[in-house]
Amino acid sequence: MSDFFERYDHIEFERQGRILTVRLNRPEAMNAANAALHTELSRLFADLDDDPDSDVIVLTGNGRAFSAGGDLDWMQDAIDEPERFHVTIREAKRILVGQLSMEKPIIARVNGHAMGLGASIVVSCDVAIAAETAKIGDPHVAVGLVAADGGALLWPQMVGYLRAREYLLTGDAIPATKAAEIGLLTDAVPAEDLDTRVYNLAERLAAGKTRAIRWTKIAINRPLVALASHHADAAFADEIRSNETKEHADAVRAFADNKRG
Repeated sequence: MSDFFERYDHIEFERQGRILTVRLNRPEAMNAANAALHTELSRLFADLDDDPDSDVIVLTGNGRAFSAGGDLDWMQDAIDEPERFHVTIREAKRILVGQLSMEKPIIARVNGHAMGLGASIVVSCDVAIAAETAKIGDPHVAVGLVAADGGALLWPQMVGYLRAREYLLTGDAIPATKAAEIGLLTDAVPAEDLDTRVYNLAERLAAGKTRAIRWTKIAINRPLVALASHHADAAFADEIRSNETKEHADAVRAFADNKRG
């Protein structure tokens, strides 16, 4: 394993030939991002691209979820100390642009729900295959935040503006089968078939013409990289503004109270 993978505490790595499986590893929190995991994600995709021993990445989550989005305690920290959120936003841009700019193909193995940041990571992958029991959604608005870390920029490109507006303005979760029908996921399969579907494709790509595959991916993603690079700052500025509102603070407090029971 390349030395830089030793720097990760909340992400696991497993090699199968030239295929590298990457697992978000906070299963007790449904792989929700806290400050530490978010920082790791901000350097992950550059490290994966630099890894000399892999050609295909499979990205998934440990436990029953892909990722539940953002950790509530982490959100509260950003409310209490808004400067922390500026760090989060700088990292968020590195995650978004870094993932879209990667040369190696990334397959999302969506083993369970992918929400918020988790959904943004899924739709930024090159192929996204989900278990039929999974759901995907971007509920930023439910906690009073702007959906700027990929939703507002990428979802309209995937499903069209009208559908994207409905889902992003309501924050509704979408069953995997429906998400596959509208183009937000590549495919939804029975949970017992997920590994077969994902790794058959990974093996096919790993056995393919590596340079042609990588450069084709770059050609496909070039408009998305340009979109993210040119417009992300304005969207993230809106999210910073929403972090400082009373409705966000009230929503996070209500979610935390409900979680405590």
